[in-house]
Amino acid sequence: MIYDYTLTNGKGEEVSMKEYEGKVLLIVNTATGCGFTPQYEPIEKMYEEYHGQGFDVIDVPCNQFGAQTPGTDEEVHEFCTLHYNTQFPQMKKSDVNGENELPLFAWLKSQKGFEGFGKGPKALAMSAMLKTIDKDYKNNPDIKWNFTKFVVDREGNVVARFEPTADMADVEACVKQLL
Repeated sequence: MIYDYTLTNGKGEEVSMKEYEGKVLLIVNTATGCGFTPQYEPIEKMYEEYHGQGFDVIDVPCNQFGAQTPGTDEEVHEFCTLHYNTQFPQMKKSDVNGENELPLFAWLKSQKGFEGFGKGPKALAMSAMLKTIDKDYKNNPDIKWNFTKFVVDREGNVVARFEPTADMADVEACVKQLL
């Protein structure tokens, strides 16, 4: 169950997922120097619009994809607040795949595996790039890139996984439906 996990925030403090019990969550691995980094803007907008209705964002910066999150936790936080005025909780920079992955992300991936990038130029570009990194990428649940998003309902169930290529309007529609 999601409420059994803990994370560490950017200040080094333990955060129990129990604190989010009864809320709709968007859990996302982020990066500050990625082509998808502008997604911070619609994520922050959703946070501002729906936070009062029981919605929260859990931002987990990650440097595993193209080393696109350089810097310390403080520098990452500074970048996000300066460029995107983010107000949602930001966790410690962490791995979401591999031997040092956060246990929460191992659980999230076990609940919702990879189902493809969808259609369009960004989806084709991601598929082409990933084939060079991992020929078998389609057949494992690993996080493929920055800004993979999981939506969790008020009961703690993972109801959707959105790849970075997903339309943010679809992410917002999913969240709104659960509020």
